Amino acid sequence: MRKLKQSVTELFLGLLKVWTRTTAFVGKDVIEVIRQPGALFSLIFGPFLIMGLFGLGYSGQYRPLTTVLVIPADSNLPRDPAYYQPYLGQSITLTQITDDVNAARQQLQDQKIDLLIIAPDNVEQNFMSGQQSSIDIEYNELDPVRDNYARFVADRQVQQLNQAIVQQAVASGEQYVVQSTGSQPPTPISPEVIAAPTRPDTRNLAPISPNVVAFFAPAVLALVLQHMGVTLTALSLVRERLSGAMDIFRVAPVRALEILVGKYLAYMFFCLAIAALIGVLLVGVLHMPMLGDPANVAIVVVLLSFASLGLGLLISTLVDSERAAVQFSMLVLLASVFFSGFVLPLDQFLAPLRYAAYTLPVTHGIQLLQDYMLRGTTNEGWELYALAAIGVVLFLLTSVTVRRNLRSA
Repeated sequence: MRKLKQSVTELFLGLLKVWTRTTAFVGKDVIEVIRQPGALFSLIFGPFLIMGLFGLGYSGQYRPLTTVLVIPADSNLPRDPAYYQPYLGQSITLTQITDDVNAARQQLQDQKIDLLIIAPDNVEQNFMSGQQSSIDIEYNELDPVRDNYARFVADRQVQQLNQAIVQQAVASGEQYVVQSTGSQPPTPISPEVIAAPTRPDTRNLAPISPNVVAFFAPAVLALVLQHMGVTLTALSLVRERLSGAMDIFRVAPVRALEILVGKYLAYMFFCLAIAALIGVLLVGVLHMPMLGDPANVAIVVVLLSFASLGLGLLISTLVDSERAAVQFSMLVLLASVFFSGFVLPLDQFLAPLRYAAYTLPVTHGIQLLQDYMLRGTTNEGWELYALAAIGVVLFLLTSVTVRRNLRSA
């Protein structure tokens, strides 16, 4: 009996020791988290803030398509934009009526307009003679979703035009019958032509019509590059500051510029190597088109990596723990997914949020990589300068914070 009691007591004391050691770790970690209110705040309210901004800023509506209407010089169709606006609805904004189809098509190629409508020479004459007219509608879209939307808008506008032609013909039908009952026999009009006097002939001027995988592949590459650059560098200076390496750098002495250049070169090597590997896999395995000069793609990758490394290093100089660095890196990734145009077009957001999205390096990287890979060129050359400017500003800000950390180390 005594041995049994002793065994029970030892078992109880052993379990008590296990429980004491376990709860000690729980208490230590809870206290450590509580002592970092910034990290706790970002963990709780960071995603909530991003989702709140997304809910407030996302309109869910496509902006009206800026449109040019081409009417042949010898046509008797009205040339007053106010005449056509009631039939266009809210999906189209008619900016110009011209007879120069080449100049209008060049605007579409330069992506200065969204839609080009080329009216036929004699719509009413064809209708009265029982023939269907063709309206050429051209657009320039790589996005499969926007491609379908442009086709939908084109079909809808032709339906509106058909309704207007039929109404006009019915209104003047009595006069037409009087004119047709002379020596000329009545002109038979088929039910198909009566129901649809015109038909849309849509054409996409984009070099290719990529599928969903090909369209989003450059965006995935840009997002991976930014997240990799931010994550790698966000932990860099935090570890050195916590391990006491910053004290050694200060005594050495090592300049802030030397630290930054060294880290940029080291992590740039990894970013460019991984980018090259991903590019080979995209083109060689997924057969993604590469219409542009690889040198232009390389320039975008270098600028995007430069800006992403600067963002990560800036985060590492502002936070005080590795946990906080990882949290801020994830918040940057979350914001990039929602507001960079990766999933939803930027023109569906309110203007203030859209302008804020342009401060993210990946926003420019996605647009430029999609243009160079899938179009062969870009009409948004200013985004190259914007991406370079973001990288330079982040480098300067990081150099200031590193100098401050060296002085306070």
